[in-house]
Amino acid sequence: MGILSGNPTNEPMHYGEVFGAWSFLLTAKGMVAGYQTQLNHAGDEDLQRILEEAIQGGQQEIKQIEAILKENGIGLPPTPPDRPKACLEDIPTGARFQDQEIAASLSKDIAAGLVACSQIMGQSIREDIAMLFGQFHVQKATLGAKVLRLNKEKGWLIPPPLHHHKGEDC
Repeated sequence: MGILSGNPTNEPMHYGEVFGAWSFLLTAKGMVAGYQTQLNHAGDEDLQRILEEAIQGGQQEIKQIEAILKENGIGLPPTPPDRPKACLEDIPTGARFQDQEIAASLSKDIAAGLVACSQIMGQSIREDIAMLFGQFHVQKATLGAKVLRLNKEKGWLIPPPLHHHKGEDC
């Protein structure tokens, strides 16, 4: 039996797994705080529901990653305070994030999260860590599909210039 062939939770994390998980955790904590702020700015109820789903998903990711890092004796990054709820009408119009901007930012964050999950999965030698980030990847892809559908339904999606291939005349 090889050195890393037993229970993966008994195996040490390598530096890449530590850095990947720690960085992902730091980012997830910042995302949750950011989404709490954006929730205060969102006027569309469908967007509010998706932001709440993103917050809950981020909080679950945080709990799971913190548990692994603690089990391995790794210090945790700081946690920003929860953002208080605010009334949309109390935020001046010119200082408000628009729903379309929030949805675009959420799409960008999900895309970056998918890449981060894939990278951590690819560099992991511990199966439990690779599987955990695989689960996060699936959850983010599912949320990304919901945001894409919302962007299309609300008319918020701004596609890049479309390429219409003109074939050569035969």
